[in-house]
Amino acid sequence: MPQLSTLSPGLRPPADCPVPPGHRTAAPAEPRAGRLRRAAARLTPADRAVLWLYLLTRISLWITAHFARWLFPARPGTREAAPVLAPFQRWDANHYLHIARDGYFPAGTGPWTSGWDNREAFFPGYPFLLRAVHTVVPDWTAAGLLISFVAGAVAVLALARIARTYLPENAAGRRTAVLFLLSPCAVFLAAGYTEALFLAFALPAWLAAVRHRWALAAVLTALATTVRVSGLFLAAAVALLLVLTAREKRDRRNWRAAGWTLLPALPPAAYSWYLHVYTGDWMAWKHAQERGWHRTFHTPWEAWANTWSGAFGHTQTTGYALMFQAELVAMLVGLALVAVLLYRRRWPEALYVALSLWALGTSYWYTSIPRATLLWWPLWIGLAALSLRRPWFRTAYLSVAAPVTTLVALTFLTGRWAG
Repeated sequence: MPQLSTLSPGLRPPADCPVPPGHRTAAPAEPRAGRLRRAAARLTPADRAVLWLYLLTRISLWITAHFARWLFPARPGTREAAPVLAPFQRWDANHYLHIARDGYFPAGTGPWTSGWDNREAFFPGYPFLLRAVHTVVPDWTAAGLLISFVAGAVAVLALARIARTYLPENAAGRRTAVLFLLSPCAVFLAAGYTEALFLAFALPAWLAAVRHRWALAAVLTALATTVRVSGLFLAAAVALLLVLTAREKRDRRNWRAAGWTLLPALPPAAYSWYLHVYTGDWMAWKHAQERGWHRTFHTPWEAWANTWSGAFGHTQTTGYALMFQAELVAMLVGLALVAVLLYRRRWPEALYVALSLWALGTSYWYTSIPRATLLWWPLWIGLAALSLRRPWFRTAYLSVAAPVTTLVALTFLTGRWAG
């Protein structure tokens, strides 16, 4: 009898023919349903509890959006509510829609055009994905909400797993998820913004780095840099963690992985090259932010003074003044977080948050720092640790966060954000 390996590819031994020792037969292709069941089986009960909590908070937010379009119409006295998804298509979501639909420089328009919307300030990762999803989901707003919904689930699951690596308590992951999902700016995780997608790459990247899977961490961080410039801050933190790990363990394998830390710089470099081709400006995205959002460089104390004047100097309407007050509070929270991380010798995490504060705190005045708190995963893990040690803190946090979160959500959903 000839050996099985010598049979022609089209022949197979009969069912009762024994397979020679050491020979492996090809496994049949696993059905998609089977793969999904196997992926679901990898979720622990703690993971499922976090995802269930995530779903409940999404339902709560959608209910808020539904009532907002009926109770707070754009025009007083109207007898017809806005479309169902209209509350979510606000502000930056429109910029992403325009980029995804028309590109960065449609019909030869650009910064040289009167009334230009400075869309090149936004990195291409989210608009490209939005355009891809739109081929399946015809409505642009629904496509953006679907991206944020899926990305948010990935992000909150990764955050809970990171928390469990930091904290010994069994409830650490779920507690962190609760504080994060009920944070004041949590509405931006559900809207067609970049926070959820960025975290869907950044948090698994950090989890991979903590587990010393440097190649995976670099690839995920590179994807994060296609979404937000904050990905470069994450890349710096991952690189520092690699160096500290290599020095501590004296393992050459960690040093050999150092080359991966350069990968996250490629997407921003490619985007800068693209913008240079069209505008002749390598830093066109930065200059667009300066034109549209007053992000010209100022010293930290000048930025603080200008923001303080906007908050308490009676130079702005009450809505804008309140937003500037929130910016000041968020900056103080960030500075306190950096101080705690340095005290705890959490050098990579401190570097990540400090770079974020430097970028946001050196403009003419503060802009979007409260939203940026969503990206500071050490903050939510630290608050969870405090609430586990001091049970009263959870009650105090939720008592304050619940009304603030609801008001911020209503402010955004009714088109009153930023004043």
